[in-house]
Amino acid sequence: MGAALVGGLLDGGFEGDALSIAEIDGERRVVLEQQFPKVRVVPSAAWAVADADVVVLAVKPDDVGPTLETALPALGVETLVLSIAAGVTIQRIEALVPDRPVVRAMPNTPALVGLGASAIAGGTHARSDHLDLAERLLGTVGVVVRVAEPLLDAVTGLSGSGPAYVFLVAEAMVEAGVLVGLGREVASRLVVQTLLGSATLLAQDPSGPEALRAAVTSPGGTTAAGLRELEAHGLRSAILEAVSAATVRSRELGAG
Repeated sequence: MGAALVGGLLDGGFEGDALSIAEIDGERRVVLEQQFPKVRVVPSAAWAVADADVVVLAVKPDDVGPTLETALPALGVETLVLSIAAGVTIQRIEALVPDRPVVRAMPNTPALVGLGASAIAGGTHARSDHLDLAERLLGTVGVVVRVAEPLLDAVTGLSGSGPAYVFLVAEAMVEAGVLVGLGREVASRLVVQTLLGSATLLAQDPSGPEALRAAVTSPGGTTAAGLRELEAHGLRSAILEAVSAATVRSRELGAG
């Protein structure tokens, strides 16, 4: 996710020499140097954060403490700490970087192709300009919304885990195409384009999903027959339960 954000920043007009990446793994460092030749890649967080306006914390949850402890001596008092570390609360981060502005974010994997959905929440010392900066940075890889921190668990359950739900639906649709006689390659192409086209139509048409679904559904037609089966097998209920379960699990992980 960190690499996706760097790519988005470069595509969005940021200069490579204005960015630094800290990566302790030597092999991964070589990969990043090749991927972003104009960006400085260093082995220490302290080297990367010196004189920085914003530090993006893109590490595994267990690495948050050690990373911030290393960075703290070089971290400016006005440097924004933007965390995309899953499940790590603002309170925990603020305890590691006292008196610094902190913004916590929950992005999702479509950020890898510049179509992510992110939510941000500000900490005790985060001002509106800090939130504006965080939104600008994450906006290079998709859309950004602002929520209160307790709602980030719901964001995790919905858009954070959401791509997996969509991929599961795609997988099932491909299998269904094969079941009714299509070749797997043909079924895959049709499913991918159907999902892409439907999502694009949904994004561009202001009428919303209910109206678009109704427009496709002729009385007594094929779509009505298919939808009847989906409702009978509890698709709507299953999605509600999936998002709720993922939200609860996010709360559990955040509580340690």
